[in-house]
Amino acid sequence: QEKSCHLSAALLGEDSEISQDQLYELLKYAALGKCHSAAQPSWCRIYHQSHLAGVVVVVLHEMSQLHFYRFYLQFKHLRKVFRHRFTLAPSANFPVSLYGEGTNLKSRNTPQGLTSTSSECITKSSNLQCDPIIQRYGEKKQGLTSYTLTLEEQKKNDYPIEGSPGCKGYISTECDQQRTDSSPLFGLDCEMCLTAKGNEVTRVSLVDAQGQCLLNELVKPESTVVNYRTRFSGITKKMLLPVKTRLSDIQTRLKKMLPHDAVLVGHSLNSDLQALEMIHPSVIDTSLLFARSEGRRFKLKFLAKAVLGKEIQCEQKLGHDPTEDARAALELAQFFIEQGPTKVAELNLEMLLTAEKLAEVSQNKAVLQPQGCGFQEQLNEPPPLSKPCFLDCLQMTGQKTLLLGKEGLDSSGLCQSNPSTSNKQILQRALEDVPLSKFSIIQFSLGPEYLASHLHAGLHEKVRSKLTDMLTIYAGPFEENFCMKSVKKEFGRCGPIQSLTVVTETFQPYVCIQYEVLEAAQLAVESLNGAEVAGSCIKVQRPVTAAMLDCNVLIKELELDVENEGVIYVAGLKKSLTETDLQEEFSQLKDLETLFLPKDLQSGKHRNCCFLKFQKTQSAVDALEAINGWTMKGSKLRSRNALAPGHLWRWIWQMNHRNGKQGKHIFYEKMEQLSDSEQDLRKKVKKLDHHIKKLYRSLQNNTLCIVLFPGVNSTQGSQSGLGLMGIKHDEGRSAC
Repeated sequence: QEKSCHLSAALLGEDSEISQDQLYELLKYAALGKCHSAAQPSWCRIYHQSHLAGVVVVVLHEMSQLHFYRFYLQFKHLRKVFRHRFTLAPSANFPVSLYGEGTNLKSRNTPQGLTSTSSECITKSSNLQCDPIIQRYGEKKQGLTSYTLTLEEQKKNDYPIEGSPGCKGYISTECDQQRTDSSPLFGLDCEMCLTAKGNEVTRVSLVDAQGQCLLNELVKPESTVVNYRTRFSGITKKMLLPVKTRLSDIQTRLKKMLPHDAVLVGHSLNSDLQALEMIHPSVIDTSLLFARSEGRRFKLKFLAKAVLGKEIQCEQKLGHDPTEDARAALELAQFFIEQGPTKVAELNLEMLLTAEKLAEVSQNKAVLQPQGCGFQEQLNEPPPLSKPCFLDCLQMTGQKTLLLGKEGLDSSGLCQSNPSTSNKQILQRALEDVPLSKFSIIQFSLGPEYLASHLHAGLHEKVRSKLTDMLTIYAGPFEENFCMKSVKKEFGRCGPIQSLTVVTETFQPYVCIQYEVLEAAQLAVESLNGAEVAGSCIKVQRPVTAAMLDCNVLIKELELDVENEGVIYVAGLKKSLTETDLQEEFSQLKDLETLFLPKDLQSGKHRNCCFLKFQKTQSAVDALEAINGWTMKGSKLRSRNALAPGHLWRWIWQMNHRNGKQGKHIFYEKMEQLSDSEQDLRKKVKKLDHHIKKLYRSLQNNTLCIVLFPGVNSTQGSQSGLGLMGIKHDEGRSAC
């Protein structure tokens, strides 16, 4: 059964802000896996990366987190499908930060005016047929017995053979049982020194199929050592002085350790077996397995880096580590067997080796360049690349990449624009080309008329004022001489208060309270409307403005947001409680996964509320029932379903504090009509959401899809971006 890919990310709270480098880290690993020094990203994890069908990145050009929450109701598909979200730090040069420096893609305009960039690669049917690996093994995946050397191949490559003239006195491992595709693999490597007799073993390593070291032993040569070959072997005279183990001891131990159907794996294993003076009938030689033309062979160090993404035989170390080499050879054989010849051929190792050699030549040229070069020559020399483009690596491995949209990259990494191209045209091309590409970047845009800085400023003000209204409640009426302290205490149990003022324009006093989190304001409306506070039966309501008429709809949709599944909000905590205290108090709750304690981003002090994330939705429902009315350290708790994910909580805080700590509440008494441009913008956003929905539904299962609102970083100011991501599965929603 095919393994499905999964994605996990701890994005609750302050950790939900991701830098451009961290995004690049994710894309590189998703595209390349463990090859080319790509590693699991530090902030999230992709399980079964090798089973990813592809990676699709949708970039919403010059849009920010601001757009997502201003048009939250219009982005119906995005908010219902993608479980993982993160705030994206804006970048001054987003294309370079996304694709990596040194992007070697060249844009070309199609007849429709689209900018479409694809890696120029020959189709599999014509390209791979010429590959030595395919010519030797065919295209289909086979069992390990298909890759063991035949007797003729062993003779041709100087392996010790039973009865051969040069093998007199050699010891057989006596592993003569019939091999099957489930026979155990063992990695073997030896280090040798030069003696009066020739090459003799000085160290032997054996690892099992799990990479566990079974043997790592120094061996004393029989003859006088002429050259220890310390640079390669790491062996010195001092190391061998106390050693008592002889070759015959190692031969005996190996015979006992290897089962009768064992298959030995090594790189140029014939040299190791000759030095061990042992005969073994079933071997996989990785120097021959990864076949090259004209009898040439890849070095183990290169294969480990290109195929496994591992650095071995580092220059900093004294000599080779035989255990490391044995394990590398074993893992290379396992990779070949598991992935099959076609996958290995698609790595295009010859091209990678050529690129590596060119890089070395270029580096040596830079090191050897004499001082005193003319200024003009220095100007003509391209600057060193600090971050290579993983798309170039994909091209070198023969995998097709796609860049499609109005904003393309020219050879310098700068954006080019084709304003005549519509989002509909881009979508149609994407539906045709994405299935043919391993890595795709699709760019949509609202159009230049909606990207002006003054429109951004207006959009920011509208979002800020609506959020302020949603965070604000009015409570009253109260008696003339009511106790403000009692009111503050009661409403403070719903969550952190940013400001509290008395409204005196009314016949009886009212109180205007602005909270720091949406859940607190909603909890106050739900739990204190109609309650008796400070001796008065009060009404609790939000401000009535044109922008707030759909507030209840928005609250309901936020509650149903996929990112809030299994997350509850708890208020009324004593500020003296630490995170450790809370972990202990809430430990009895079933399936509790994460506890997030919001902090003031200026003072660092935590608030009197927290968010609890559960592994199962039902566990969150049960926890709500248990916590409401719960008393903790003398304080009565209140709770409800979460409305604002961690990244939104941080963003709200920044919005409210951008214009000073108090973030004055703006109250619009005058009913304002939506302008024609904003009505049109809503329609465009809704259509854009529909385009993304259509593209998403066309993707294969196990495709990683990331939607990016890049944010804005210009001289006029900056706006944080937003990322939404998930791996598509059959059920339509992106996987956890």
